[in-house]
Amino acid sequence: MAENEDIDYSLSRVPDEAKQPFWRVLFIRIGAICCVSQLMLGAALGYGMSFFDAFLATMLGSVLLQVVSWALGTAAAHEGLSTSLLSRWAGFGKGGSAVFGGVVAISMVGWFGVQNSVFGQGMSSIVPFTDFLGGFEYPLWAILTGIGITLLVVFGIKAIANFATVFVPLFVIVVLFAAWVILQDHTIGELVSMAPPGVPLTLGAATTMVAGGFIAGAICTPDYARFLKNGNQVFWMTLIGTFVGELGMNLLAVMLAHATGTENVVDLMMATSGIVGVIIVVASTVKLNDINLYSSSLGLATMLNALFNKKVNRNALVWALGIVGTFLSVIGIINYFTEFLVLLGVAIPPVAGIMVIDYFVLRRKRADLDASRAEGKLPSKVEKWNPVAIICWVAGFAVGEVTSVFGIGIPGLNSLVLAGVLYWVIMKVYASIKKVDTVQFAETDQVL
Repeated sequence: MAENEDIDYSLSRVPDEAKQPFWRVLFIRIGAICCVSQLMLGAALGYGMSFFDAFLATMLGSVLLQVVSWALGTAAAHEGLSTSLLSRWAGFGKGGSAVFGGVVAISMVGWFGVQNSVFGQGMSSIVPFTDFLGGFEYPLWAILTGIGITLLVVFGIKAIANFATVFVPLFVIVVLFAAWVILQDHTIGELVSMAPPGVPLTLGAATTMVAGGFIAGAICTPDYARFLKNGNQVFWMTLIGTFVGELGMNLLAVMLAHATGTENVVDLMMATSGIVGVIIVVASTVKLNDINLYSSSLGLATMLNALFNKKVNRNALVWALGIVGTFLSVIGIINYFTEFLVLLGVAIPPVAGIMVIDYFVLRRKRADLDASRAEGKLPSKVEKWNPVAIICWVAGFAVGEVTSVFGIGIPGLNSLVLAGVLYWVIMKVYASIKKVDTVQFAETDQVL
């Protein structure tokens, strides 16, 4: 593939001239958080918690994730690299980036299929074709929605940003209108002080729900943050996205749950906003699902490149992944993969902890990255493997799984922190034994 055909720089740095305006990337970020699933999460919190407890759970569950998003996003903006490609020079080497890219590809295309099922079911309930399809409304809509999102992702980050720019404001307007209709008989003070109507939810469980709902998305922040100019823009993107998309939507849904006495607030909001509102709310799924497919294609591109030393056309990867995810959602198999996808969700966070430590603390490959950045290229050398990173990744994953089984803390965050700290300790001890500043493993001259 010619270099200029890779419009989204899946295997190269994003050049300065391809950087995007701040507002474009901000809308992508808000759109990835500000969606129906976020309202459902907030309603679940409000059904079992007071307003201020739900506020605390949201802050606790999101703050560390936003720190991780900011750190990885800053590295991506500085280097112009996606999450999976950045991992080559941030701890994992070429082989490790292949494994990580594969995990991201499988996880994100899986969630693409799950979200497409939701989207297709929503559209089939809005616009049924019973008269001439005889019960085949869902398969038709699942195909149409899956192919539609795939086509959007093929056109790249600009198309994703343009879609978010239109649908994020429309989604917010519809949500606020529906909320006003439902809440107009209640005062803010009443809603804030009201006792939760449902079974009490503990702070630990609620915090886990908040963190678990976005942890994979936080780690894939570099996939679009690399189009920003610097770390300051990444900071404001993550901060605004948190307050508007996560905190704003959560607390509004908490008040709705208090006012209605139910956690099924999305159904109520749809009933108050009419068919146009329903379509906009359901279409908001696209704002999240296009990022799932986008990150999946970048991960697969990195994996194939590392394994076969070839550049594969990104559009071909998007179409392949989109068709597979759509097909699985149509036949319903994807619903049986949810537990597996949750398992992968615990496997992804440790990578973020290792990458942050390697890039910002140990800085093992920063000199190579700095030198090649001046030429707009990738470093000419890359580690084949970093065995310490792989060991710490597995250890972090194991801790995440164990704590998940016993309900200790937040599994994804447990695995992230453990992997990062363990990696730092082992690398420092190994360096002191070898009496060197940084540990370097076997390298290869074959980068691409």
